[in-house]
Amino acid sequence: MVVYSIPKRSTKSKRIKRKVQKGIVHIHATYNNTLITISTIQGIVLVWNSAGASGFRGTRKSTPFAAKIAAENTIKKCVEQGMQEARIYVWGPGPGRETAIRRVHEMGVRVTFIRDITSLPHNGCRAPKRRRILRIIFTF
Repeated sequence: MVVYSIPKRSTKSKRIKRKVQKGIVHIHATYNNTLITISTIQGIVLVWNSAGASGFRGTRKSTPFAAKIAAENTIKKCVEQGMQEARIYVWGPGPGRETAIRRVHEMGVRVTFIRDITSLPHNGCRAPKRRRILRIIFTF
């Protein structure tokens, strides 16, 4: 009887540490969560984090404080990689917009410009047809 041993593969992938001086901070602020993604100028994602990934659950996830902590955790990782300057793109109407922007500035990253890229409908889709309810009036 011949027994073949299968070599074990390591499941951990090696993370590439890049030395990046300039980057783009994307803040996606919804009513339920705040997502922060940091990429290079070319668009390669370096680090991302959210209020949910930072340990907040339920209604606490949608607070400005949760957005601040998420931004802080994300920027710490990028500052370790050498990031000094950032552009900020903000998307969405969530409560964590301004707090996340402030935290990026407070962590020592120089902000070159801030742009709101929230999409606004010029007229939007056609509204659904009005619902008609059959009303029966009983008169005695």
